Amino acid sequence: MKIAYKTVQIAFLVAMVVSCKGPEFIVRSENNQVPASFQGSSDTTNIATLTWKEYFTDPYLITLIDTALKNNQELNITLQEIEISRNEIREKKGEYLPFVGLRGAASVDKVPRYTNIGAMEANTDIKPGHEMPEPLADYLIAAYATWEVDIWKKLRNAKKAAVMRYLSSVEGKHFVVTNLIAEIASSYYELLALDNQLGIVKKNIEIQQNALRIVRLQKEAAKTTELAVRRFEAEVLHTQSLQYGIQQRITEIENRINFLLGRYPQPIPRTSQSLESQLPEAIHAGIPAQLLANRPDVKQAELGLAAAKLDVKVARARFYPSLDISAAIGYQAFNPAYLITTPESLLYSLAGDVTAPIINRNAIKAAYYSASAKQLQAVYEYEQRILNAYLEVANQLAKIANLEKSYQLKSRQVEALSASIGISNSLFGSARADYMEVLLTQRDALEARFELIETKMQQMNAMVNIYRALGGGWTE
Repeated sequence: MKIAYKTVQIAFLVAMVVSCKGPEFIVRSENNQVPASFQGSSDTTNIATLTWKEYFTDPYLITLIDTALKNNQELNITLQEIEISRNEIREKKGEYLPFVGLRGAASVDKVPRYTNIGAMEANTDIKPGHEMPEPLADYLIAAYATWEVDIWKKLRNAKKAAVMRYLSSVEGKHFVVTNLIAEIASSYYELLALDNQLGIVKKNIEIQQNALRIVRLQKEAAKTTELAVRRFEAEVLHTQSLQYGIQQRITEIENRINFLLGRYPQPIPRTSQSLESQLPEAIHAGIPAQLLANRPDVKQAELGLAAAKLDVKVARARFYPSLDISAAIGYQAFNPAYLITTPESLLYSLAGDVTAPIINRNAIKAAYYSASAKQLQAVYEYEQRILNAYLEVANQLAKIANLEKSYQLKSRQVEALSASIGISNSLFGSARADYMEVLLTQRDALEARFELIETKMQQMNAMVNIYRALGGGWTE
């Protein structure tokens, strides 16, 4: 009979497990394959392994970045997100450990006489010769413990998922640092470019004012007309107005840097050297496979995917039976004088509880399908990050090569136009060229110098962007 009873019990538990089996869901594996090389290069040397202080050597820029890493609000917000993730680990770890607590209670109870409990109490002595007190007090002090036995690793997987999210938040912080450094460096180089442009404008104003004086002398000598004088004056005024637009941009860039540094507007100290001397370092992009280890956003997505996979396991485990164990020990009596009387006032309990969802499982199914969908989402996001990382590097490598060629041609253009200014002035002085040729030559030369500086600034920004795209900048 006992054997048959045990067999029924086992069969019942098996039926519970089978009935609680979760729905099947096909997990899509992520694809992290990348091309073998960038532009056919097999060189594995990678500038991403350099610290930002090794890559950016301008002492003024280093000071600005150091200040931003201490004060930037976005970075500080990210640090608090890391702290939140760390506390989530503590929370999940505590869930699969026994929970122990203390309980103290006091109450008083008056039961109606004409009820079954009231009738029994009226005919029961609390002890020989002593009737049941009315009202009846109740005092309790006890320790209790509850523990969910983690049979299906539901709680442990939840804790592992929390760890993955914590590590993902750390990589998120690295990504914020990389972008912050890149943005400060780009803004700094833009500031240097504007300084150079402002210097060019001021020199050009001097040249044009000298030309204006010559035209006025020629007009006095009846060698030219008032129209030429007015056109030269207008050109001088036009060039003078350019410097205020540049000064406004300088103010805005300085304030952008101040914002990244977490402070109110103040002058940004910077080098007085020409932007021409800020040549990009030799670029070593390594191989695409290194992006998986160096790019913080790719590593963040990878860890997020690992957490999502664990979430699916946790959601699936909710379909299976759970075993809860509870225990308590303490003292309980109607009078405080008897509260610690042993063994009369001693109480203890030990219970095991097996529960399993059988009928209404829609909420569990919904949570499971949501976890599965989020896991697929994480797969796509991970693959997207890898693709985006590769394309960013490919774009910047092409940009660096094309900008170098463009800069060489623009340099020759500036040389030619600079030489033509002197020629046009000489021809105008000897009446072999009209004033419009002089004005157009000066304007073309100014625009060419501006474009040359813009191209140099784009080169510097490409140097910054390739470093960021390769995953450099977050190590110190």
